[in-house]
Amino acid sequence: MFISIEADKCMGHGRCYAVAPDLLTDDDEGFVAERGRCWSIPDSLVGQAEDAADACPEGAIAVLAAATPTDA
Repeated sequence: MFISIEADKCMGHGRCYAVAPDLLTDDDEGFVAERGRCWSIPDSLVGQAEDAADACPEGAIAVLAAATPTDA
């Protein structure tokens, strides 16, 4: 599984890293530090990734079965 965070959509609400502390962190400005990335996540963190995606009011986070070619 993969998690992708669209930098353009992230508005810095902070809900994602609050519900997924083992997967996501915040930067100095309160945004999720991993925005703009797509990366593989271990099976043990898929639940947190899904929680983060559900918590994002902007829809910036997606949990994917495979990375898209533009995320490589």
